[in-house]
Amino acid sequence: MNIAIRKLYYGDIPEEKGGGSTAGKTSGHDWPLWEVFIRSKQGLDHKHCGSLHAADAQMAIENARDVYTRRMEGVSIWVVESKYITASNPEEAGELYEPAIDKVYRHPTFYQLPDEVNHM
Repeated sequence: MNIAIRKLYYGDIPEEKGGGSTAGKTSGHDWPLWEVFIRSKQGLDHKHCGSLHAADAQMAIENARDVYTRRMEGVSIWVVESKYITASNPEEAGELYEPAIDKVYRHPTFYQLPDEVNHM
């Protein structure tokens, strides 16, 4: 007993109801992955808030607006295709950050803080 199961995604129109062929169409899982950064207020930094799939940059911005700023919490949206992001390897953190240890002038150890200054 062979049963063909076709998984449908949000917005897909089943072939038998769409009146046309789905050949040549791309589905959402074929689209590239985009990383989304939102700036919540003027003057603040953009913060990474998630990822989504989109066919192009304009679609990624529109989808990010719909998904991540539904309550008007953003003033600026950046989208970056994930394949263009390069990250450091956490296993190599020692080699990457070790050179800063020998630069003692970067650490505030050469002066005394007044007693009035708390939590510094």
